[in-house]
Amino acid sequence: MVSDDRVDEASDEGFKPLTREEAVKIRASNPPVSLWWVVAGQAIVGVLVAVAAWLFTGQARMGWSAGYGALAVVIPAALFARGLSRQKAATQGGAALAGFFVWELVKIALTVAMLFAAPRLIAQLSWLALLAGFVVTMKVYWVAVWLRPGRKESIKKF
Repeated sequence: MVSDDRVDEASDEGFKPLTREEAVKIRASNPPVSLWWVVAGQAIVGVLVAVAAWLFTGQARMGWSAGYGALAVVIPAALFARGLSRQKAATQGGAALAGFFVWELVKIALTVAMLFAAPRLIAQLSWLALLAGFVVTMKVYWVAVWLRPGRKESIKKF
């Protein structure tokens, strides 16, 4: 329980709780980014990086290595998105948070397993190309946040 003194202190410091209408307005001006759009963007960027590595070096092994690096991001991210989409029905906050951490752990474990399996799966693996594909594909998260709908309008308000 929060004492009335703490509530009074918070209101004295300029804290003002939002009304329902204000919260709805803020949510409408800041729509969430779909995890599936991020995964699709990662897959597209991964293909582009693999093709660019192949064309730039003229070696197919570089393209396969960069492509596998991208897959080491896309496949775990798709599994994570699938797991979280099934968590939407969770009514308790603790269960939803636990589910998030479990799926994040699964995503990390699968990524590490895929990276350990890379030398056995890709002939003449280039770790540098794999790392390039991995990092560039991973950065799609930041691009999705930067390009999300409604971002410019919400920045102008502040």
